[in-house]
Amino acid sequence: MTGLPVLTAVTGASWESTLVGALSDAEHGLTVVRRCVDLPDLLAVATTGTARAVLLSSDLRRLDREAVTRLRGARVAVVGLIDPGDADSEQRLRALGIAHVLAADAGAGAVSAAVLAAVADLAAADPAGGSAAGLDVGDPRAALPDRVDVDADVDADADPAGPALAASDLAGRPGLGRGRLLAVWGPTGAPGRTTVAVGVADEAARLGISTLLVDADVYGAVIGQVLGLLDESAGLAVAARQAGNGVLDAAALGRSAWAVTPKLRVLTGIARADRWPELRPSSLETVLEVGRELAALIVVDLAFCVEQDEELSYDTLAPRRNAATLTTLAMADSVLCLSGADPVSLQRTVRALADLRERLPEVRPQVVVNRLRRHVVPGDPRKEIAAALSRFANVEALAYLPQDVAGADAALAAGRTLAEVAPRSPLRLALRALAAQLAGVPAPSGRGRPSRHGQSPRTSP
Repeated sequence: MTGLPVLTAVTGASWESTLVGALSDAEHGLTVVRRCVDLPDLLAVATTGTARAVLLSSDLRRLDREAVTRLRGARVAVVGLIDPGDADSEQRLRALGIAHVLAADAGAGAVSAAVLAAVADLAAADPAGGSAAGLDVGDPRAALPDRVDVDADVDADADPAGPALAASDLAGRPGLGRGRLLAVWGPTGAPGRTTVAVGVADEAARLGISTLLVDADVYGAVIGQVLGLLDESAGLAVAARQAGNGVLDAAALGRSAWAVTPKLRVLTGIARADRWPELRPSSLETVLEVGRELAALIVVDLAFCVEQDEELSYDTLAPRRNAATLTTLAMADSVLCLSGADPVSLQRTVRALADLRERLPEVRPQVVVNRLRRHVVPGDPRKEIAAALSRFANVEALAYLPQDVAGADAALAAGRTLAEVAPRSPLRLALRALAAQLAGVPAPSGRGRPSRHGQSPRTSP
């Protein structure tokens, strides 16, 4: 009887031949169909659909989190093998997202059990038979004929949507509890995603909540410029590389971020749009998870596009540019959808909400209407916009933010936040109220006062 087909990718280990020979015994239920010589060979074979799992060693050259994600995207489960007693290699493999790691001398029976468990876990995480990552890369195996799955009896529990932001979650200190992830997203047309992301993050920090602001816009990252930070290197790209290599922790993430205020850190984004492949979703996911350990609130500024590039999924294992946005939206505890307050922006918002509902039906965004003003909408603008959103999108706006061109321009010219240059700005006061509402804490009373100490210092990462 033919066993479950597996690959090996072990670089010159003395125990490889012995293990392969032992696994060839039919009683273990595995069949080694190919011994791959390097990582490119392994990834190429994985996309052909000839194997269900791979046994690899930690010293496989260029092995990183992205490679592990691509293997899972091709529905190949991963099991790590280490030399007996090599704790460092075990830690590295687990940091890359490989849950099943065991010593090479554990015996063919133990290796076989680990492979079957890894295959079952992959099937449970991906019961539909698509990409394990789902949003990361195109799956070339989608073009292959259906196959009877030996793990068809494995049940997959649905992952419920995360709860809304609460004061108990956000009012803690870094390292205590799990930080909350807030995604700021919206349709094309510059509805003010960055302005709101920066404003909410800054106001949350002023409310005493440790906050990490992340610029994950793969089309036009500008938070560094907005806050007057040096654009020598993208902090998010640095953190993503560390995550891909399995060496990112909260301390390393903190070193990659700018300390704008004692409670606010910023991970600047990739300013050149052509560098978007550096921001792989598998690494970004790790960055955001580690960010939950560093701060009580993580605010992520996202790009507009949620297309999944399905035309790529039938002929190549290609990275998806919009996967960073989709991955963050799927991870977020709360999503703000930014809309402008004019008819064109509202139409784009309605269509964007429909697209998001199709791509990620479990995500329930909260609409924030920005740049509210008279004359562009007949009658009472708030009332008319509320009616339009209810009729065409079946949603109610969480907040309406007034347009304040003078305040926004002053903040942009100074490379500072609204609270620093225009504390009595109506937009700043609305952002402060929104941040308090999201955090579940009372909004400060008063009209706002200028900072006694002037502009706050920026600390280089």
